[in-house]
Amino acid sequence: MNNTLPIHFAPLQGYTEAAYRNAHAAVFGGIDVYHTPFVRVDRGEFRHKDVRDILPENNRVARLIPQLIASEADKTERMIALFIEQGYREIDINLGCPFPMLAKRQCGSGMLPYPDKVEALLKQTEQFPDIRFSVKMRLGWEKPDECLSLIPLLNAAPLTEITLHPRLGIQQYKGEVDMEGFTSFYEACRHPVVYNGDILTIADIHRITDRFPNLAGVMIGRGLLTNPALGWEYKEGRKLSPEEWHEKLKALHTAVFLHYEEQIQGGEAQLVTKMKTFWEYLAPQIDRKSWKAIHKSTTLTKYNIAVRSVF
Repeated sequence: MNNTLPIHFAPLQGYTEAAYRNAHAAVFGGIDVYHTPFVRVDRGEFRHKDVRDILPENNRVARLIPQLIASEADKTERMIALFIEQGYREIDINLGCPFPMLAKRQCGSGMLPYPDKVEALLKQTEQFPDIRFSVKMRLGWEKPDECLSLIPLLNAAPLTEITLHPRLGIQQYKGEVDMEGFTSFYEACRHPVVYNGDILTIADIHRITDRFPNLAGVMIGRGLLTNPALGWEYKEGRKLSPEEWHEKLKALHTAVFLHYEEQIQGGEAQLVTKMKTFWEYLAPQIDRKSWKAIHKSTTLTKYNIAVRSVF
């Protein structure tokens, strides 16, 4: 339990919503910081589900950082005002989202080739000296040295830390992470750096932290959805037994299911569709036949039968 780095649970749209975060913190734990999926202004308005997801009354984790994504000053200011209104004093800026629809609007990693836009966005943070801003980003949109071109701007900005995922935006989540690219940024960045990307096991965490001893933390997304115990196992220095793991997974599923059963008003088909996302990354951990049955289920009865076969 000694000498462990902070573990951040990465934001994943559609997966790490408040219901999952709350249940994960209560059942598995091992996470120092949870991050919300990004909030954005769509057609002049906040998306209701985004606002609902960040409301303090809907969140029961010790430390939660909301994330914004925008390429226009007025939208950025509105989002920061929303977060402050809800009591947040830490805000993360998304310069890493690889989704083409947003990137083509020069949002997320689509902003990285445009230093003037990045500079304008970072300048806005200076208007809020009481807020701790961080950035989550990639190496670039289509060139791995785009992040290095931004180093003078990033180093000059009042940031608490930078999380770097060493892929390009155009890669999405495919291909290998570029560790040489990460090394170059890590060595040039004056801010604390958090590593993010392809962390699936305790050995992966140690491999990264041994190679980069001055890291400020490790952010994990898909690896925690695949093994929700990963943060706890790293902190405790041991793996859960299969029996312990399945018992906790059952408790996690029950908590998430009960939340959506109460919240979703669109009938059982919508509930089943929503719950299928819970299992999407768990395929390596459970019986393949059960996993397929869950994803083929079309009614709540069939879904529940399939889930019981897991536990």
